Amino acid sequence: MIEPALLRGRDRYERVTTGRVDNTHDDAFTHTVRLEDPDRALEVAIVATPSPDYAIRAARCRVERGEVAASVADGVARLAGVAMVGGLTRRVMEAAGGGAGAALAVDAVVEAARLARQVAKFPRERAERAAGGDPWECWQLDTTGWVDLPDSCFTYSDAGRALFGTRTIATPMQPDLYSPRPGQRGVFERRKVARLERRDGRLALFHSMHDNCHGFEITYEIDAAGRIVKAEHLTPRLPYMGICSEPQRKIGALLGEMVDDGLRRRIQLHLGGPTGCAQLYDLTADLLKLLAARA
Repeated sequence: MIEPALLRGRDRYERVTTGRVDNTHDDAFTHTVRLEDPDRALEVAIVATPSPDYAIRAARCRVERGEVAASVADGVARLAGVAMVGGLTRRVMEAAGGGAGAALAVDAVVEAARLARQVAKFPRERAERAAGGDPWECWQLDTTGWVDLPDSCFTYSDAGRALFGTRTIATPMQPDLYSPRPGQRGVFERRKVARLERRDGRLALFHSMHDNCHGFEITYEIDAAGRIVKAEHLTPRLPYMGICSEPQRKIGALLGEMVDDGLRRRIQLHLGGPTGCAQLYDLTADLLKLLAARA
């Protein structure tokens, strides 16, 4: 049986993440992320420019509960000038150091970077093209508003694009996501719950994410030999229902996989890339990260 350090001395571990984007500047957003688990809680707030730069202008970390090393908050504050692009996790780990609560702060900054991929600053008249709920108009706004979207998943691949006009597609996207009103708070809001639990001789893993555009509830079970014997999920809300729906079936590819040091790399082949779903990949990768985390 896999023995996660986070389950040492308990049968259940749960982490709750809430995120919010506020339109606080003419040319930047404030991304606020709060992470809470049984041992500590902290909040990270980052002011950053939108795509394509994703440049951090200011960052702070506020401890709400539990032991967090002072060097962690100091390290987060030093992120000003860093871009929230490839290599961000390494940069934050170096800045936060290895003290108590550092891993939680790193995850909070990564969540802020994910929030930054959900909001843009188009001219308002252009953003109003999303007002009618036309998924093709929204898709075009997406692929011009976020530089890193093309081929990041099936929906933004050539294969995904080809499905427009061939089937019914629905989207919850709204103009405020592309051009928030001055001073608008809560432009985008997200809540995630990750859980590890011992149950009937197995490890049960759960991760949910609900926000303006997504609804995911993922469940995995790992047997005593370390093999995934259950891989299921619900997706009540997707950015483009009818296109995003396609790669969701790929979760079944994880059945029978061994939970070993190489699985986090293999799930990129199973769930990620231009044939997969970026959200399904991230939610699964985060669960595997918790399995391997130190207490």
